[in-house]
Amino acid sequence: MRRRAMAWTTAWTTATLALGLLCATMMSIAPAAQRRGGPPPPPSKPTPHHADGRVNLGPPPGETGLWTPIGIVQLSLNPKSVNRASPGSHLPDNITLEAVPFQPWARALHASRQANFESDEPHTRCKASGAAREFITPYGVDIVDMPETKRIYIFDVGGPHTFRTIYMDGRPHPKDLDPSYYGHSVGHWEGESLVVDDVGYNTKFWMDREGTPHTEQLHLIERFTRTDFNTLKYELTVDDPGAYTAVWTGGFLMRWQPATDPWEYICQDNNRSPQGMVGSEGSGSRNRKRIIP
Repeated sequence: MRRRAMAWTTAWTTATLALGLLCATMMSIAPAAQRRGGPPPPPSKPTPHHADGRVNLGPPPGETGLWTPIGIVQLSLNPKSVNRASPGSHLPDNITLEAVPFQPWARALHASRQANFESDEPHTRCKASGAAREFITPYGVDIVDMPETKRIYIFDVGGPHTFRTIYMDGRPHPKDLDPSYYGHSVGHWEGESLVVDDVGYNTKFWMDREGTPHTEQLHLIERFTRTDFNTLKYELTVDDPGAYTAVWTGGFLMRWQPATDPWEYICQDNNRSPQGMVGSEGSGSRNRKRIIP
């Protein structure tokens, strides 16, 4: 009887320890998976709207949340990329890399950046990233609509922890813009979509994670459409006669991460992507002498 009791106690203790270990493991995995895009959420609710009928691109009143890419995403489909896109992350009519109307120098530069394993990207050195690259980060963005100021702000969680402003008051672009990382953005609503016109970019950032080139002639049209509560469709039209022979469009999907707030992230002191830097742990080639600081 005593042996049976001891055996039962031992089995119960072992099972309890195993269950505790499993729970601890799942708890540690869940936040990391969420930050990386994680598993898909449950069936989505309808697209939320403000009282005045405008689409709400943020959380409902009293709640929090962020938009994150669905895994690794691409503006143009490139199955040979050093960062393979996640299934289901792209739009049905996305352009392929071969169809992008690069000028010869721009195609060669793109190929060079891929061959160098994207190891000299400014984003990994805590530089702000405009265009689509702003949304292609593991930790997402916070979209804050402030109708009383006629502005929408997009706050970056990772990277240099910066933000951009979209002016919704009908103003034109200034004629004497000083080129910057985020350029100058003016927006308006077209039905259920926020449409943003952007100009005034510098060339100190990559337009996407792939290293798609651009010049200071870059003119972008962004379209944000919240197709349901959990999904944000991002479409980008690229017009840059300095780098392309024609206008082209790409895009991807983002996922809503509920009950999530931006947290303090000082990229210079807490770079969570050291593997993206040249020579770190053998991840990048040191053949390139020009390293962006």
